Amino acid sequence: MPLSQSPRTAAVAASDGSAPDARQLRTILIAVSVALMAVIASVSGLNVAQTDLAVDFGVSQSTVLWIINIYTLALAALLLPFGAIGDRLGRKPMLIAGLAVFGVASVAGALAPNAEVMIAARTGAGVGAAMIMPVTLAVITSTFPEEQRGKAIGVWTGVGGGGGVVGLFLAAFLVDAADWRWLFVLPLVLVVVAMAMTLKSVPNSFERSRHSFDTIGALVSTVAVVGLIFVLQEGPERGWTAPVTLISLAVGSVATVGFALWELHRRDASLLDVRLFRERGLAGGAITLLVTFGVQAGITVVLLPFFQAVLGWSALLSSVAMLPMAVALIVASGVAPRSAAQIGVRWTLALGIALTGVGLALLALFVSVDGGYLSVLAGLLAMGFGSGLAMTPSTEAITSSLPREKQGVASALNDVTREFGTALGVALLGALLSAGYRSSIDGKLQGIPQGTADTARDGIANALETAPGAGPRAQDLVHAAQQSFVDGWQQAMWVGTAIMGALLVYIALRGPKNPAPVAADEAEVTENVAAR
Repeated sequence: MPLSQSPRTAAVAASDGSAPDARQLRTILIAVSVALMAVIASVSGLNVAQTDLAVDFGVSQSTVLWIINIYTLALAALLLPFGAIGDRLGRKPMLIAGLAVFGVASVAGALAPNAEVMIAARTGAGVGAAMIMPVTLAVITSTFPEEQRGKAIGVWTGVGGGGGVVGLFLAAFLVDAADWRWLFVLPLVLVVVAMAMTLKSVPNSFERSRHSFDTIGALVSTVAVVGLIFVLQEGPERGWTAPVTLISLAVGSVATVGFALWELHRRDASLLDVRLFRERGLAGGAITLLVTFGVQAGITVVLLPFFQAVLGWSALLSSVAMLPMAVALIVASGVAPRSAAQIGVRWTLALGIALTGVGLALLALFVSVDGGYLSVLAGLLAMGFGSGLAMTPSTEAITSSLPREKQGVASALNDVTREFGTALGVALLGALLSAGYRSSIDGKLQGIPQGTADTARDGIANALETAPGAGPRAQDLVHAAQQSFVDGWQQAMWVGTAIMGALLVYIALRGPKNPAPVAADEAEVTENVAAR
């Protein structure tokens, strides 16, 4: 028996047995997409308010980063356990509970009087997000018929991939026009809308398992994710060789190995059957999502300072400049299912990866201080379209590799991969950019006062801030910092291009195969739908 066809448990639902019609399916898709948008918008929202948070709370940049990062840390750590719990207890109750927790935490964040309360609120929001995110995809995979599932996943992917950029734009607008506390209004509105639509339209479904819940696997997976994500988040700030970084890396690595061994021991009763990673669909989809989200997140880290420090744009205008990439990604996510049906999943993935690599190469070749926005626009569009083509079939390859009774786990695995990719991309491309900047500016600081030069080496923002201290060489220092940033940018982009090239070769040789037609007995399982 193929690993992806492990014995299925009975799908339990309190329903009249009728499948949703087209109108109901649209409503379900809108409901879960709105819920997902609330989670995604909160990932990047506070990034544009770092200075305001530091001033209002009177805290250091390190504390501000904890306010931002604790949300992602809690989200990533709890995705697998909550995905599995949702499969067992009911996907609709889990979604409702997650929306409630997320909404309460968002209110607490908006009213937080100090950094400690804000960190607690953001932790609570991360817990709520971990309850929401895997269920939104699991509802799609357990409700939509096989022939419509790809299009629905394309919409979900477009919201997940482009929602962060749209959320960043709205956050920048609110910070410029009002106050950082208004950043919580959008997620709250989305939560209220998603809650109302979920209560009315989203069906419930859950799976009765013959095995006890894998509590040990859930705990060990949480430790593994916390350890590894902490390394990627804190390594650039604390130093890669700092004791806390090394300890976290050791704990995360040991827990990851322990999790794999335990899951192999549990086999069919495992939280996640790691044997499935031998399959092309799961392995290829996971690796593609990891790399694609990593590159996309890393690009954001590079783009914002380019727009703000090199081109001199505001945070709001910088966010607007990233919208074409988000729009291209959303459009491509809708095109991807048709492409996969016509040319196959593997070649759709390959095309998306190739376009993403071309986009990175264009960004490396044509970016310049004097070229402005037009020097990066073509690269952004190619990257956005390529990422959209790659993400949708990758997600479908992952969810179709796990049995129906573990769709919450499949969805959570998809989300964990995205979060790891995001953290890894930010750390890697950010480090490459910083290293390239320092290497380039070292040869351009002759004649600059020592203290000013030392500050300028820390980054372009520091160089621009300290430039007046260079006296008559102030303008020279500004130009040197801008050109050095572009040099570091190009180094990061070429490394990203090489990574996408390696991924392209892997997918061409070992990419997912086209799914086989659904057998009659398997088709019956798609009727796992509960009363609204």
